This record gives sequence, structure tokens and C-alpha cells, in this order.
Amino acid sequence: MRIGIDVGGTNTDAVLLDGGQVLATTKVPTTNDVTSGITQVLTALKELNGFSPAHIRGVMIGTTHFINALIEARDLSPTAAIRLGLPATASLPPFTDWPDTLTKAVKGRAYMAHGGHEFDGRAISPFDPDEIRRHAADIATHGIRSVAVSSVFSPVNDEFEQRTLAILREELGPEFPVSLSHEIGRVGLLERENATIVNASLAEMANRIVDGLAKAVLEQGITAPLYVSQNDGTLMDIEYTRRYPVATFASGPTNSMRGAAALSGFTDCLIVDIGGTTTDVGVLVNGFPRESSTHVRLAGLRTNFRMPDVLSAGLGGGSRVRTDQGTVGPDSVGYRLTDESLVFGGSVLTATDIAVRSGRADVGDASLVSHISDAVVRSALEQIDRTIADIADRIRTSSAPLPVVAVGGGSILLADNLDGLGTIHRPANFDVANAYGAAIAQISGEVDRVSSIADGDQKRAMESARQEAVDRAVAAGANPDTVTIVEQEAIPIPYLPGNAMRVRVKAAGNLTLGK
Repeated sequence: MRIGIDVGGTNTDAVLLDGGQVLATTKVPTTNDVTSGITQVLTALKELNGFSPAHIRGVMIGTTHFINALIEARDLSPTAAIRLGLPATASLPPFTDWPDTLTKAVKGRAYMAHGGHEFDGRAISPFDPDEIRRHAADIATHGIRSVAVSSVFSPVNDEFEQRTLAILREELGPEFPVSLSHEIGRVGLLERENATIVNASLAEMANRIVDGLAKAVLEQGITAPLYVSQNDGTLMDIEYTRRYPVATFASGPTNSMRGAAALSGFTDCLIVDIGGTTTDVGVLVNGFPRESSTHVRLAGLRTNFRMPDVLSAGLGGGSRVRTDQGTVGPDSVGYRLTDESLVFGGSVLTATDIAVRSGRADVGDASLVSHISDAVVRSALEQIDRTIADIADRIRTSSAPLPVVAVGGGSILLADNLDGLGTIHRPANFDVANAYGAAIAQISGEVDRVSSIADGDQKRAMESARQEAVDRAVAAGANPDTVTIVEQEAIPIPYLPGNAMRVRVKAAGNLTLGK
């Protein structure tokens, strides 16, 4: 048995699985203290199924803690950024493109140092250990509690980042949180650096959250390993989560997409995930979310780490409907839906009330919305359908038809057919697809680097990358017999000399669970 949990802005969903069979599901409003919501769903699953905690082999959790902290600019650690690249890159120091609110929230301090590499591994300038020691002394003086280190082209050669890490640990202590950019982002200095600074600023929070999640599970008598969902639809253990909290940012949409694939049987499809607050639309390719090929902007920051290609809109079951303005959302009553929505005895007209009044949904007390006029219902439904159809059109890269799978509790807002999209598929347990996706997620390993490819060496380079990706997946906990290559590409980079090529390979396999 395994348990999947997904913490959303409105609800915390959970599912109990035995192999691939769903034994029990539950859904509770997300609490301000999110770990309390996890305790509630675990208690509810026990009451529904009566399972023995000793039979649980793994607990998989998708959480919004970290992305919410970034968006709200709260609970972030005082963070310094050290960039290795002088005399190059001096015109745009770290934090240049950061919003003032975020810079103040992390008390950002920027340090420039010599080092860095060209794309082919040649040093831009010699590494200066004493320079790093001086920066470390200043960091300690200003009460900085986490450091992000980025070096030019470190995905090609990480030597100077590793040497900087060793010096910082000597000067600031072996447990001092340090994030290295080659472990987090891809080629592209500013975007990779931004992602690394964000990761570093979440270091202290990651320890608190991981400890809280582990405590919530342990208090239910469950001693099985705890895993956290990450952006690409796969899992990481809690120690990895402490080091790379930024990898959880898009776990909600990816959990839903992976769950939708498993529940519907489609491996290539369009996924519409409607929650209580937002709608996320993405594309599945070979059973995994299609990744964004460009930079992703988070809280106003350009980043380039692994993120799914997802478009979102402020539309959900809790979206407020304003009859005087003829609008649906983007603001929502969120987790207060069961208190404030009309069908539940509240006083706020929401999208759920419209769905019940129209006959698309059967929740709450329909008699409480019988007074809503047909004109209001028709206008709201047209806006809901148009919003979903527009997002779906924008994310498609081909005119070829794709099956459309609707998941999430808010998918009751959709009709069974939509113009331009055709039949809407709703699999069994569609309302907890996010938790199901977390429970069945795999373990992955990825290689993403720029290499100088000599004539005839491309095949050898790809084979080496494939084997390295498989080895990384196995090292992360995947069963070696189940690991397969799920993505691979070799892209020439014409603006760099020396026949440069970006090689990217991703392998994934089933999680090895203890007995």
C-alpha cells in the first residue's frame, strides 16, 4: 500500500492505493497550517479503510508551501549570491532583474569573483581562493544565512563552483546552506542564477517543512519512507527536498497530469485540471508533462530550471461570480467554498453555484440557487467555456486532435462537450487525480549539458548521456529493471564555435519500495 497526498490552494486530497487499485479517497479544506490538513486526510483515510500503518510502504506528498512562500515573499532566508565570471558579466550583477519586494525579502547581497568557463571548458580567468574567503567573511558579518553560487557555463564545467563550496564550508561551517547553480538550472547564466538564489532563500524553510511533514506522517504511526513530488512528475526523497525545494514549484499540475494519464489510459493528451482557485492546462507526451523549452517567469523572475509547459487562469470552483460586471473570477473563496458558496448555505455566488444551477453538477443544496436567473447562468457558463477553450488553443502546438481529460474537483464546471475540443473525458476518481498522480509517480534521472562534439562523436555522446541518466535514476531509488529513457534530444547550438551541442536525456523508473 501507498498513500498519495496533494496540497492545493483550496483542498488537500489523499488517496490510498494497493498496487494500482484505489482503496479509499478523501478531500478536506486546506488549512492555514498545511501540515494539519495532512494529518486530517491521513486520519480520514484510516477511518474509511481501517488500514494498518505497518502496511504502508511509502507516502508521496505534493506541496504548495515553497511556491507560495516565493509568491508572497515571506519566510525567505537572508541570501547572498556569489557569481564567478570576472572580468566578464560585471555589467549585470546578481539581483539586477529582481523585483524590489523580493530583493528586500531575501536581504540580497551580491558578490562578484574571478573564474567561470567558456562553453568548451576553458577558464575565463583564474580562480582566486582568497577572493572567496574575503566574500565569506563579509557574508558572515552581515548575518547572511544561505548562499547561492553561480559560475559562467558551470553546466559544462562545475570545477569552480565545487571549489567555492569547499571554501565556504571551511569558512562558514560544514552545515551552512549553499546552493550550486549547475545542480539546479540549465545553460543561461542569469536565469540559472535566479533559480539558484530562490532555492538558497528557501533553505531554512525547507528544513522546517520537511520536518513538519515527516512529523505529521509519523504521528499517524506510519514509518514508511516519505517522498515529495517535483516539477517533472517524478519523486524525490526528503533529503533531496531539503537541498532543492525549488524542484517542488509545479508539482501540483504535474501530479494532476500524471494522475490523469494513469486514470484515463491516455499517454498523449490535453489535461485540464480545475481546482477551487485556478485552472491549469498542460500537454502529456509519452505519459509525462511536456516541459517548457523557454525560460519560466516565477514571481517576476526569469528562471530556466525544469518546469512543465502549463498555462493557468484564475478560474475554479470557488471563483466569485459578479453579476453586475458579468465576470467569473479571478478571485476565489478558496478553501472557504463549503462555508461561503450559496449551495452550502453561504452568501457568495461562485462558479460552483452556477454549475449546480445549470445541472452540470450535483453538490450541496440546489434549492438554494433556484433564484439565479437563466441569463446569469448562461453568461457565466459561456465565460467559463470560453476561458478553457482559449487556454487549450494557446498551449497546443499542432492542429492534430488530442483527447481532452478533465480532472480536479472543479472540473464539474465543464460541459461534456466543448466547441473545438470535442468530448471531455472524466476518468474514475478524477477529483483526486492529483493525489493519485503523486502516489504512482516514478523516480527519474536527467542529464542536460552542452558538449563540444567532434565529427562522428554525437552517437557516442548520446549513449554516454543515456547511461548517465539511467545511473542517476537508479541512484535516486528507481528499480533498475523498470528504468527507461522517456526523453532525449541533441540540439546543435550554431552561435557557439566548435560544433557545440546541447544533449538532454531523461530516464525514469518505478520506485523501489521496501517490504
